[in-house]
Amino acid sequence: MTSTIGTDGVVQAVTLLSASPCVITQVKTEETDGYVAVQLGTEEDKHMGKAQAGHFKNAKVQPKLVREFRIEEVGENIKVGESISADVFEVGDVVSVTGTSKGKGWAGTIKRHNFHRGRKTHGGQSYRRPGSIGSMYPQHIFKGKKMAGQMGAEQVTVQNLKVALVDLELGVIGVTGAVPGPRKGIVLIKEAK
Repeated sequence: MTSTIGTDGVVQAVTLLSASPCVITQVKTEETDGYVAVQLGTEEDKHMGKAQAGHFKNAKVQPKLVREFRIEEVGENIKVGESISADVFEVGDVVSVTGTSKGKGWAGTIKRHNFHRGRKTHGGQSYRRPGSIGSMYPQHIFKGKKMAGQMGAEQVTVQNLKVALVDLELGVIGVTGAVPGPRKGIVLIKEAK
């Protein structure tokens, strides 16, 4: 993350995202697949299986990452093998960013669900325990009860972020605010609906 100063003098937090070019590896249509989508691949895979190599033969690439995006209609500029770069976004566009959040490991109820701790004075003995988790009847714990457990490492989408800068030479997209995940994590940027 970094910060930029706008023309009006306001400082805003910006996350810089590396936007390497994506190659269209497959175009799905209503007639052949039952829905309209475009499949994009990026980066380069050194070791690829025969099934994947055959699938990407028409695109003439060996992508490491492949993701599919639904679209409303296939335009004439959407063809297998065409490259899409950061210029599809413009400064001021509103986007949503999806990524895998940082894993926090096993966390207690205070950290995971913002429970209050117990009193530490006047004989209190349960500082960070969750307290009662059920009643005498029906003598089992209901599913979804907030308890300690694995925290983080799940898909998170942050919506309504604005594109602050687009640098085609460096292949960088700057988005206002924070995005989910660690450094060098993989995120998907979509136009907000």
